[in-house]
Amino acid sequence: MRAISSKKVHENRELDKAIKDINTKIDATKVEIRKILIGQEEVLNSLFEAILANGHVLVEGIPGTGKTLLVRTLSKVSGSMFSRIQFTPDLLPTDILGITTYEEGKGFYTVKGPIFSNFVLADEINRSPPKVQSALLEGMQERQVTIGKETFKLPHPFMVMATQNPLEQLGTYKLPEAQVDRFLYKIIVKYPSPEEELKILNTNMTTHKFDDFNLLPKLSPADIIHAQEIVKKVYSDTKIEKYIIRIVDATRYPQKYNVETGKFIEYGASPRSSISLFIASKARAVMHKRSYVTQQDVKEVARNVLRHRILINFEGEAENITSDMIVDELLKKVPIL
Repeated sequence: MRAISSKKVHENRELDKAIKDINTKIDATKVEIRKILIGQEEVLNSLFEAILANGHVLVEGIPGTGKTLLVRTLSKVSGSMFSRIQFTPDLLPTDILGITTYEEGKGFYTVKGPIFSNFVLADEINRSPPKVQSALLEGMQERQVTIGKETFKLPHPFMVMATQNPLEQLGTYKLPEAQVDRFLYKIIVKYPSPEEELKILNTNMTTHKFDDFNLLPKLSPADIIHAQEIVKKVYSDTKIEKYIIRIVDATRYPQKYNVETGKFIEYGASPRSSISLFIASKARAVMHKRSYVTQQDVKEVARNVLRHRILINFEGEAENITSDMIVDELLKKVPIL
């Protein structure tokens, strides 16, 4: 028994050390990002949580809030392959995945598309029709794509960060629910504060080139893969796991938990939501230098995980009810124990 106990203590110490090392590298990465990106601390932390959790991110915000710059900067300082796909109405699935082509003397061969990168920026994803958006589905879920009759594995790590503008309706398409559900997080980018905007005046992309900031890679793909494995080892108590299940259950059967805004829910969250809450709360624990999950971790990631998975009915839309409002009430009403 003592030997087992000693081994467990050793494993815990090793895990704590690994978590500390991860945070040291993340802190160094943030310093680099701060050379070019002002503010948006909460958004930045959420992106790192998604990377640690090996999940995809949907970033929503009005034009000019730095969504594209954020993703581009993050890929640069992580030393990873980066592709940007500008979604337009005339984009084709083959423009994303690649094609099988023929050349005399060479025969048939495959030309891989921009999806074959570590970080894929799907810029303004809602500007292309659902057929094109759905081209990402296989890659996002299974980390592989099929081109012609062949299936190709995607690089590891692999992460899709999609941006969309919530204001414009002309020339935009609604994202299919099946695709939206595959995003671990939906992050909302807000306006900067007046103090932050003052600093932005001297570090903007209109007066400077991206290369002028001399961003240095502080992470590597190997570091990211290692960190993702560490996240899986973070301890989550059975009580925490049951709490996660109750939160998701409350989106489907809000009357059981006396959630008044539940009447505005058309459809509750999918089983994938439970998995996302589970792994995202572990990633947040690592970001806070802990090897165990707390109830607060679950609460803090709940909005990002659930806001795009709770569908509001027509009555809710008429009353200007948002999924964030419903999640806030869920967290107040759902018992922890």
